[in-house]
Amino acid sequence: MKRVAAVVSLLSLAAVTATACSSTSTGGSSASGGGVFTTIDGLKPGLDVNGPINPWNPKGNMFAGYNAMKLGWKKNHLTDPNQFYPGIAASWEIAPDNSSITLHLQPNNKWSDGKPVTAEDVKLSIALAYTQGSTAFSIAPGAAGAASDVEIVDEHTVKITQDMSNPSVTFVRGVMDSFVVPAHIWKDAIPANFWDTLKASRGEGAEADKARAEITALADKVLAFAPAKDVSAGPYTLERMNPGEALLVKNKNFYNAANVGPDQVKMLNYTGNEQIWNYLISGKLDNAPFTAVPADVMKRIGQTPGNAVVKGFSPVSVAMAFNQSKKPYDNVHVRRGLAYLINRDEVTKIASPEGGTPALATTGIHQKPAEAWLGSELSQLEPYKLDVAKAEKEFKEAGLKKTGGKWTLPDGKPWKFTINVPAPFSDWVSAAKAVTSQLNEAGVSAEVLTSADYPLYLEELAAGKYDVGFWLVALGPAPYNIYQRLYGASNGWSILGGKIKHSAPGKDGNWMGSPETINVEGVGKVNPGELTGKLNTAPESEQKAIISQLAKAANQDLPVIQLWDYVNTQFINTNRFTGFPEDESDLLRETSGVWIQLGMIKKK
Repeated sequence: MKRVAAVVSLLSLAAVTATACSSTSTGGSSASGGGVFTTIDGLKPGLDVNGPINPWNPKGNMFAGYNAMKLGWKKNHLTDPNQFYPGIAASWEIAPDNSSITLHLQPNNKWSDGKPVTAEDVKLSIALAYTQGSTAFSIAPGAAGAASDVEIVDEHTVKITQDMSNPSVTFVRGVMDSFVVPAHIWKDAIPANFWDTLKASRGEGAEADKARAEITALADKVLAFAPAKDVSAGPYTLERMNPGEALLVKNKNFYNAANVGPDQVKMLNYTGNEQIWNYLISGKLDNAPFTAVPADVMKRIGQTPGNAVVKGFSPVSVAMAFNQSKKPYDNVHVRRGLAYLINRDEVTKIASPEGGTPALATTGIHQKPAEAWLGSELSQLEPYKLDVAKAEKEFKEAGLKKTGGKWTLPDGKPWKFTINVPAPFSDWVSAAKAVTSQLNEAGVSAEVLTSADYPLYLEELAAGKYDVGFWLVALGPAPYNIYQRLYGASNGWSILGGKIKHSAPGKDGNWMGSPETINVEGVGKVNPGELTGKLNTAPESEQKAIISQLAKAANQDLPVIQLWDYVNTQFINTNRFTGFPEDESDLLRETSGVWIQLGMIKKK
């Protein structure tokens, strides 16, 4: 499983925190050159002037696509996870059996200090990725999709081989999604004998355990590593910053510098939605990535000259997840009854009117890829449309009783439906309040409780402290990653040495507590975790049948109730620059820094 930081990065695209606004200078064109492009970092709220120039540090002053570069930039195709835009790598070849990827670096690319970008930089960066537990560069014994060899073929070519004893279809994606930093700056962040230690870590016994411990111990050192200045292979380098903004200036040594439009980029500070709304209303931002915006604010943003909206696919959905170790949520009829009482259209309209579409059905997949994977089967699944009569029938099947207009537990004790959400996520809070309002009207005593921040929320969720909470699902495009959110470690299943292990509720991070096997109508008895594990290695030709079974299992058993699918709603301002991506472009799933480095954005 990926670290929590990966999930937080995806969440920041789906819901941004809400706090008060602070002042900063405006964007706009400079007197000469390509002007100043003004934006925010949608992956990392809040600028930290004391943060290191380090792409792995959560508070690091590296901005993806601007001064932080990866081997490639994900397209997030609906069904193919192995499509990318070029980054440090200009091209690549993937072995037919997914056993290796050979990278060809951008020709004539240089770091901002003039030194060439070489295969040594890539290999050193991979060593750093090993210390951070990267998916493709994991040292966990038997980890799926881990690299077995990193070979420098020549100065601009690197071949990375997968350990085929436990292969994964996400191997290539894990490789390409890696940051690359200059070896001549970062070489002291890891010991000279690192690769010998890595080799020793792949064995068994005490020596291997010791080697793995040594690599893991390097994690904090790498996170704390702080170069004296920014040496970038991207289109920009960090010039200076203050609490209100970071200024990046054009890197003349970037491989595509001739086609980089803006001379400078201002990255404005924000800690919540309101600040972004105010920036947009005042026309300060040339681009703002996904931001949760209510209808009245959207109208004000649209009244600002030059402001426009572009929309595309976002591989993320919001669901209400159950802790089935808590009664009465262990009873599927209770979960179904709740599904019949929630008007998803109304919840979406209240919580995310511009950035979401109501989920057609609970499948575990975002609607668009669900249509691609399931076809006509999608329309045959139970939509759980608002139906009070069906809800009452399900509740009675579960033994719940209605007394004085209020539903009680089978033993007659009061039933309090409590849903937890992180307070900073305004759309989640609004959605939770809408859900509880609907349930209260139907006789279910319901309330919303909030956590102070998202990290605390995740910690308490994983500890099994909540009955019900909001949970991101459908994190595509890789089907294995998608169904990990329903039938992965959070629900008791993990892959160790290529074998599926199931832990009891409350053990090893299993806070969802679904049964290990489910009888699915029309399919039979299935183990959803084992099916999900198969997606990790199954070729595309076999994945469709597996996804069909998992979608039916999720739809029937409802470990979560899918509420809405996110729409990647972004904001642009065309007063100063042109060349922005159009609706439904794959590039909307990357930062505007990637747009710029590919030569799209030009001064008007």
